[in-house]
Amino acid sequence: MFEDLSLKLEKALKKVTGHGKLTENNISDTLREIRRVLLDADVNYKVTKDFIEQVSVKALGKKVISSITPGQLITKIIHDELTDLLGSNNSQLKLNSSGVTVILIVGLQGSGKTTFSAKLAGKLKEQKRKVLLTAADVYRPAAVEQLKILGGQINIPVFSVTEKDAIKAVKDSLKEAKENNFDTLIIDTAGRLHVDENMMTEVVKIKNIVKPDEILFVVDSMTGQDAVNSAKAFNEKINFDGIVLTKLDGDARGGAALSIKSVVGKPIKFISNGEKLKSIEAFFPERMASRILGKGDIVSLVEKAQDTIDEIEAENLENKLRQNKFDFNDFLKQIKMIKKMGSLSSLIGMIPGIGSQLKNAQIDDNAFVKIEAIINSMTKIERISPKILNGGRRKRIAFGSGTSIQDVNRLLKRFNEMKKMMTKMSKKGFNSSSLNNLKFN
Repeated sequence: MFEDLSLKLEKALKKVTGHGKLTENNISDTLREIRRVLLDADVNYKVTKDFIEQVSVKALGKKVISSITPGQLITKIIHDELTDLLGSNNSQLKLNSSGVTVILIVGLQGSGKTTFSAKLAGKLKEQKRKVLLTAADVYRPAAVEQLKILGGQINIPVFSVTEKDAIKAVKDSLKEAKENNFDTLIIDTAGRLHVDENMMTEVVKIKNIVKPDEILFVVDSMTGQDAVNSAKAFNEKINFDGIVLTKLDGDARGGAALSIKSVVGKPIKFISNGEKLKSIEAFFPERMASRILGKGDIVSLVEKAQDTIDEIEAENLENKLRQNKFDFNDFLKQIKMIKKMGSLSSLIGMIPGIGSQLKNAQIDDNAFVKIEAIINSMTKIERISPKILNGGRRKRIAFGSGTSIQDVNRLLKRFNEMKKMMTKMSKKGFNSSSLNNLKFN
């Protein structure tokens, strides 16, 4: 989402590069450009105005010490102000140590509430919580069935009723949770195409019945200032506890993400980057500020890797590399690990400097499909000993995988290059569980 914004901010910050001091003139030129960039990104006008004023006050007259440049100094000031704008600190869920923690999910139709409910359930299950999902969206066709399918994918039960009665669904599910020792109840409520009185009345009734420990408002970040306006309307009615930004992997301008905390006064607690049930992250303002300024987010990337990579498997791989026995079976395991970490576009955004280099590149989340098809078309012996892949074998593999001989040859060449590089790095103590970033298309 923030690639275009990041590139434009980077360009604006170049206006002070080379100056020995931040003066009123060069600050004014830079901030005028940044103001335009933020407004183009659909950031709320008042939020933009206040942000520019804060940066100007902090930057004006500051001397630049010899070890840093004016551009670095104002970038640091902007980073700190962006962090404050996004909420300063990470805001965590309120989870009870005893009894049932009730989490109410609200928002407009199409915002991704149902999918997020399942994502959150999966995340809490990983934290050893016993979760029950409630299908309280009894109006949208197939909403109940959708939640059941998602719940089935992560082995979490879904409570529903046959009647079109959301109040009955939440009452009965709360009873079910208490009687069967569930410690977390996540309620997926109905949305509407717009904020209306009937919708609000029902949500308020549900709130009063279940007395939730946490109310999360799910908002489609691609809807811009409409997202901010709907969040404000919901908050006035039910006083929610936190915000969830979905569809951050889309091509929206980012204005909702930058405006919503300041306008509504409630913290962003989670972000979602795609349809995969693993694509959910706790929101850290400082990390997001770094992404927006094109500085990446190595901390989140490492956390994703730690959650995904099996330590024993990584050690086995390390030993194989040291003995030069890395084969296509190992390569296939590495691809599967990367896919578990989330969408390629979201991962690339966490790597410092990569976003600007790939401005016009199409980041295809199915980039590994062709590679997997080729490897899966190999015999067990061929995967272990790629050296035996002569012309006839390569032709058979290409036919079996629906690819060309050139695709097979290209993969073999890249595989050998990667194997040499990873083996070399392994001997130097490099953590070989991280797959080298090579292109295969």
